[in-house]
Amino acid sequence: MAAAAARPLVTVQPLDGDMATDSQPTVPLPDVMKAAIRPDIVTFVHDNVSKNSRQPYAVSRRAGHQTSAESWGTGRAVSRIPRVPGGGTHRAGQGAFGNMCRGGRMFAPTKIWRRWHRKINVNQKRYAVVSAIAASAVPSLVVARGHRIDTVPELPLVVSDAAEAVEKTKEAINVLRSIGAYADAEKAKDSHAIRPGKGKMRNRQYISRKGPLIVYGTEGAKAVKAFRNIPGVEVANVERLNLLKLAPGGHLGRFVIWTKSAFEKLDSIYGSFEKPSEKKKGYLLPRAKMVNADLARIINSDEVQCVVRPIKEEVKRATLKKNPLKNLNVMLRLNPYAKAAKRMALLAEAQRVKAKKEKLDQKRKTVSKEEASAIRAAGKAWYQTMVSDSDYTEFDNFSKWLGVSQ
Repeated sequence: MAAAAARPLVTVQPLDGDMATDSQPTVPLPDVMKAAIRPDIVTFVHDNVSKNSRQPYAVSRRAGHQTSAESWGTGRAVSRIPRVPGGGTHRAGQGAFGNMCRGGRMFAPTKIWRRWHRKINVNQKRYAVVSAIAASAVPSLVVARGHRIDTVPELPLVVSDAAEAVEKTKEAINVLRSIGAYADAEKAKDSHAIRPGKGKMRNRQYISRKGPLIVYGTEGAKAVKAFRNIPGVEVANVERLNLLKLAPGGHLGRFVIWTKSAFEKLDSIYGSFEKPSEKKKGYLLPRAKMVNADLARIINSDEVQCVVRPIKEEVKRATLKKNPLKNLNVMLRLNPYAKAAKRMALLAEAQRVKAKKEKLDQKRKTVSKEEASAIRAAGKAWYQTMVSDSDYTEFDNFSKWLGVSQ
């Protein structure tokens, strides 16, 4: 909670012509200024409420269909879109009716029975208004919205009820000067400019920023006519506060100037966190989920730290499981004999390789030239024997070679 919204009393700023007193009067801060600030609800409600002032619009029901066009059909090497009849003019033969055609109807023509307005829950609207009022008491939010409050004595800004009796705009300007709020009104006046875009053609040629909002409490106060001619300054009755004025554009932090009577009525209109409202049946202010949002300070406080469990210094992390068939160290932890078994297997493998090599070396002994010549001669003799035995000219020899007996 901001320090400005947590003060129990608010000073009433005197105006010129008030009776001089030794001490400035004060008023208690209403509970609505301490309500929870919910920008999401304010944005949602503002978006829907602003739709309720729209006027229905639609194109003519007959637009794009005011011709007796018919399709030429197939066989003429043109599309089958309906075409304007006649001749002697550019319009003849042109496509009609379709949304892709020049002079045709639009796609899905707008209708006046569109759902223009929106219904918003009463409690949601009240929550949004309460949040906007509470945000107007936080200086940082008001500055963030762009208001000039450097010369304002304090926020929320409350002035005496003499402001409600002001009749002339010149006097109203003097009131704003005396409380340091005229700088914000001048900012709104200087921002008067021509709107960029097509809005200039649609009866909204000029735009300007928002200035202070004057909230009065007496019905029929003369100040309404005095302040309404100042650019950017708006006036509202405390019993008919409007979210569109409290949070223009859905942005919290409007610079609000309260009269003393209006400020005192806030408790009766909106009630408190325990006492229901007098004007709104059974309505209580929305209570925040946390009274103190400084979560780090709460957690680190001695009261909380003395009952929570101590910090775990040793953190046991899950070890990465490794495959013992691929990782020797893991296998040795599971089976210490694996090292000896592997060594014995390696020695046995080496012995097998050595024995095989010796055996092959014995078979691969060198042959002398005489032995090689004898081997070649024996081979040739055997080959000649095979050739002679396979001669078919003599059947007897062939039968003898086959071992066939007749």
